[in-house]
Amino acid sequence: MKQNLYILIFFLGLFICPQTNNAQVDFNKKPDDDLGNVDDKFQELFYEALKQKGIENYDRSVEALLKCIEIDDSAPVLYFELGKNYNKLKNFGEAEDALKKAIKIEPDNEWFLDELYGFYAQQNDYDKAIKTVKQLVKYHPDYKEDLASLYVRTKNYNDALKILDELDLEFGISVARDILRNQIYDATGRKKDQIKNLEERVENNPDKESNYLALIFRYSENNEKQKAFETAKELLKINPNSQMVHLALYKFYLDDNNTEKAIESMKIVIKSSQIKPEAKLKVLSDFVNFVRANPKYESDLVEVTALVGDSNNGKTLVELAQYYLKKEDKAKALRYYEEALALEVDNFQILRNVLLLYVDLKQYDLASEKSNKALEKYPSQPIFYLINGVALNGLNQPKKAVEILESGLDYIIDDTKMEGDFYSQLSKAYALLNNTAKAKTFSDKAKQLETSN
Repeated sequence: MKQNLYILIFFLGLFICPQTNNAQVDFNKKPDDDLGNVDDKFQELFYEALKQKGIENYDRSVEALLKCIEIDDSAPVLYFELGKNYNKLKNFGEAEDALKKAIKIEPDNEWFLDELYGFYAQQNDYDKAIKTVKQLVKYHPDYKEDLASLYVRTKNYNDALKILDELDLEFGISVARDILRNQIYDATGRKKDQIKNLEERVENNPDKESNYLALIFRYSENNEKQKAFETAKELLKINPNSQMVHLALYKFYLDDNNTEKAIESMKIVIKSSQIKPEAKLKVLSDFVNFVRANPKYESDLVEVTALVGDSNNGKTLVELAQYYLKKEDKAKALRYYEEALALEVDNFQILRNVLLLYVDLKQYDLASEKSNKALEKYPSQPIFYLINGVALNGLNQPKKAVEILESGLDYIIDDTKMEGDFYSQLSKAYALLNNTAKAKTFSDKAKQLETSN
């Protein structure tokens, strides 16, 4: 068989069942194998093996390959394909043996080594995987990163860090390697080494913001708050336009009783388009708590709340609503709850709070309309029947109120407080209907439940 025919067959075998290993094999490289001069029967069997593997008939593919080996057992690709088929059949012992035979015949074939490495990784046989991937590192740097990951799995942390350092030096910092590096530091408790590494990065790359931010975080995590504060201020000197740094600075300023700068940093965070909504929410929560303890700064909070809508974050709006609710400013609380509900239309708790505020503010038309819609979505929630009943009583529609309240009673489970509220509203509805007997009956039931609590 000619060389180009073999290459076609070999590539068919590879791409019918694509590789799924961690590292990448260079398929642009021309394979060195040659099946040699073989007869038509051999070619027919080899094509049949590839075809059967392609349609996932791995048993038949194995049979065809074994017949090929009977004709000529010197071609390593036969054992390579055989190993892949055995692996699919979960005949792992035979798979390993076949792949090792392919490599024995051709020790420097990257495809063969990569397949064996993937097999060992699949079997969680990390020691053998390490031995194999060490042979692969000369082909591609990705294999070196795989080796570091395997060292972490086998708790060879020093070896892993050594490789990560080499890769960082050669290719620069990467997020993936940093994740692996931090796993090592967390597993070993080597916080000082972690901080030292970050300090070196800041020193070597003084203009890179991410290095400072990582170092600030690790200093803070290690209770070295003053160092964290100094690093944050240093970053601000180097990059006065940094927005991320204020996520740390506002806290440091608060602790340092530098209120004006703390508020300035909080405002920068809330306005920022670079900072995630979850982080903004944490800052806003701290801002709200700060103003609660220092009411004279409420005007600053009001200024910030004007910017909150830009964040499109329901949690942030809820935080503001709760703040104003505690201040008994129900109108402002309702405004923020309504904005939050517009963003999170299926949020049950926000909907409930909006409807309760409609009732508290005597906006009975809205309470009636919106609670009716709520009952379409939540037909078994008694709170919405109660709100609807209260609104109907407020609108002087007692007959409808009685109907809806009596329907809602059936959905109350182990909630005597709510049951008492239902009875109170039924009493009010019957009083509006001039049915004093039933009004008294339900009033007595409400009082009885109240005293039992």
